[in-house]
Amino acid sequence: MSTSHTALPPGSTAVEGRKLPLSPLLALATAAFMVILTEALPAGVLPEMAASLSVSESAAGQALTIYAVATGLAAIPMSAITATWRRKPLMLMAVGGFALANMVTAFSSNYLLTMLFRFIGGVAAAVVWGLLVAYARRLAPAHLQGRAIAITMAGIPLALSLGIPAGTFLGGLFGWRLTFALVTVVSLVLVGWIFASVPDYPGQRPEHRQPILKGFAIPGVGAILFVVAAYVLAHNVFYTYIATFLDEHGMSDARGTVLLVFGIASVVSIWVTGILVDRRLRVLTIACTLLFAAGSTMLGLLADMPAMVFVATVLWGLGWGSVATLFQTAVTDAGGDVGQALLVTTWNLFMAAGGAVGGVLLGVFGPDSFPWTALILLVPVFLVVVAARAHGFPAKRPGTT
Repeated sequence: MSTSHTALPPGSTAVEGRKLPLSPLLALATAAFMVILTEALPAGVLPEMAASLSVSESAAGQALTIYAVATGLAAIPMSAITATWRRKPLMLMAVGGFALANMVTAFSSNYLLTMLFRFIGGVAAAVVWGLLVAYARRLAPAHLQGRAIAITMAGIPLALSLGIPAGTFLGGLFGWRLTFALVTVVSLVLVGWIFASVPDYPGQRPEHRQPILKGFAIPGVGAILFVVAAYVLAHNVFYTYIATFLDEHGMSDARGTVLLVFGIASVVSIWVTGILVDRRLRVLTIACTLLFAAGSTMLGLLADMPAMVFVATVLWGLGWGSVATLFQTAVTDAGGDVGQALLVTTWNLFMAAGGAVGGVLLGVFGPDSFPWTALILLVPVFLVVVAARAHGFPAKRPGTT
């Protein structure tokens, strides 16, 4: 199995100039927004979705799991299959896949049909993740490529801070199906935006591809992938069932507010990271790990105190919001697009594992087991990041002063 190499093909290097092309970059950020919104939206309406589909909350939670499994399984083969395709038509097809998946979810009363189209949405997400970083780099002048990637990745915390709380709020007022119908409309609008403003680029030439398995031998890539796996698992064990956790502690009416606070903290995190990532990647990664660990500890000890839940949520959001940018920057520095493909697969498989493990924990130990599970998983994350000073999370990024 092969995937595309980091270097841009001849004739398609980064644009020259002193300014960023904001409209196409914001369209890409909106695509990232849609990936996360489509994936995580069930977390905010899980009890209602479960009741409507006549399944348990654990079964409904697999709507997140199957989406993430599809993304993880499809990332490497879709990267290989579509490596030579032109980029813009491929992006349009992927966003159209979101529209289809969300439309069927909005109207389906059959659990298996809903899961099938969640899987299709996950495959579309794999295509988008494979395009975003390289697309952002191609759109930007060389000296602004890091900022272009940060703008594109800002769609992730914005989905958490605005999209999911808004969806949760609308789901409470009008039903969860209307929420998915509205997301379908947004997806179709995004198709038009990309068609109108995002330039097209050729795919990779065959000579710029290399075997994906070589990525595991690249110094630092293994450490980064371990950190990604444990960090994403820790987050998704908890976040997938956040509505259930809040219900357990008498905060069902505060679901939307908690998600909003989480998302705002995530936006602050990615804003700080966009400024400092080129010079402080290692420090930021350690800081995010400690913030997430502190938030998990507070939620484990003080979940019956609503004010402390909000404080802990801020810490969790600060620790989570920027990790996509941090991990993608680290793996691209270490392993290029080979590392990037491995990251997408690792991220989404362990996101899926989070939903599955969380479902088991919910059934066996109850929702209070989530924060402690997250904390246990973060211990090796911290140790590996600290140890990976030479490769993976170096004190100074290549090419920086």
